Amino acid sequence: MASDFQIAALWISGSLSYLEQLCLVSFRDAGHHVKLYTYEKVGGIPEGIEVADANDVLPQENFLLHARTGSPALHSDIFRYKLLEQQDRTIWADTDAYCVKRFETPNGHFYGWESDTHVNGGVLGLPKDSDTLRELLEFTEDEYAIPSWYGEEYERELIEKREAGTPVHAGEQPWGVWGPHAITHFLHKTGEIKYAQPRHGLYPFSFKERRLMLKPDTKIKNYIKKETYSVHFYGRRMRARLIERENGVPHPDSLIGQLLKKHKVDPSAAPLKPRPPVEPKVTEVDVQPIPASAKYGRGQLNLTDLADKYGSDKGSTKHRYTELYNMLFQPYRNRKINFLEMGLQIGGPEHGKSVDRQTTDLPSVRMWLEYFNTANIFGLDVSDFSWFEADRFKFVRCDMEKRENIDDATSTLDELDIIIDDASHASHHQQNAFLSLFPKLKSGGLYIIEDLRWQPKAYERDNITKTADVFQGYLADGIFNNADAEIANEMNTLREDISGCFVFQARYLKRRRDQVVVVHKR
Repeated sequence: MASDFQIAALWISGSLSYLEQLCLVSFRDAGHHVKLYTYEKVGGIPEGIEVADANDVLPQENFLLHARTGSPALHSDIFRYKLLEQQDRTIWADTDAYCVKRFETPNGHFYGWESDTHVNGGVLGLPKDSDTLRELLEFTEDEYAIPSWYGEEYERELIEKREAGTPVHAGEQPWGVWGPHAITHFLHKTGEIKYAQPRHGLYPFSFKERRLMLKPDTKIKNYIKKETYSVHFYGRRMRARLIERENGVPHPDSLIGQLLKKHKVDPSAAPLKPRPPVEPKVTEVDVQPIPASAKYGRGQLNLTDLADKYGSDKGSTKHRYTELYNMLFQPYRNRKINFLEMGLQIGGPEHGKSVDRQTTDLPSVRMWLEYFNTANIFGLDVSDFSWFEADRFKFVRCDMEKRENIDDATSTLDELDIIIDDASHASHHQQNAFLSLFPKLKSGGLYIIEDLRWQPKAYERDNITKTADVFQGYLADGIFNNADAEIANEMNTLREDISGCFVFQARYLKRRRDQVVVVHKR
């Protein structure tokens, strides 16, 4: 039975040429519903193609461009990943992908090898629960993320530049860093590479063979097989060749010429035009980034400096939580407060490590002890940190899988002023902790949950609503909703004690996914 996957594509601006029209109608004529996302009014859209607002998927803010070419490829990469995360039964297709036959997949995975080493993302189907999709979304959240797939030497170079205060933006990294190179890497990492189609499935003509699609004597049957679903036209280069070598129109007996006749697309009605380069936005002055070392020690004691000093990922090298915390916690700094953090060292069971792993450091605890110079610091973790001894610090071991475990582990603790949940990040663990510990928070206290956008596969349950969605629903409607009615009811009993709630996106950029929630107790 034929699948009913819709096809989604993006055209950022300007009118469609006959080449894009041909690709879109090929999917329509194969029986697919086709949805074209745009950021502005676009001319030349064929009949039968649904037009949708691209801002609903990814707002047109801080448009990411490739530095060397000015191409919006980085934005397009993120766009397709977010679209696949949001839409069911959807396959992405670039506007230079031609549909040979209706796309079918039994499991939502639909992509193919372009070469012996890389899977291309020009046609991309990933189901919502795909581990590869999760990895891609996670990696592209950070514009300065360091790819590991170009070798140790390049990785080391990027790390050194980041540590020197001059991190390298994705737009200055190799072409395809967020596209085919990242896709191929994470497909291998997750094992989902096994679903990739052979080269003749989606890319029967390689990039170097693209000119053969314009030659009338090319033996098409040598390339397009019975199993071929799509042909990639390599749009930017194909448009340039057509304009420079073919007077803008392919030979009528070439592959593209024959396809234009088949789908009744008139090249003269939507001629090719050289696309003006997209100029990257630049500032009027050349301002260089300030190295973290230059900021250290300036003004009052700064929590970000301490995070970087002790190697905590809450600092400038990764999450930047300390920029928020320094503002929130400053009034508490010299007070004798009770402070609890759950999750004390990265790399625990949520990352596949043993619960009884050998722990080696408590970077954030060291940070808190120096920052809060008279506070009592309590640490809770499923692994053992009892070896760490310090004045004003107490460790409690606890498995957060069950509420009673948390209740027992914290039964002797005094009322708390600040609680931070940086434990497993599993939704039900986060919600278990909130239900057990928010009542132990003092009036005026702060309850913080970190890393809302990542949940570990080893722990996450299908029947629990994501914590980010739970709190976003509360912000929108004043009510906690959850797939688990019991959890929803219990959380709603706490509403009268909540005086404020804020959700912040990753690295505080609005276009990114939710990352941290702060709840203030009445």
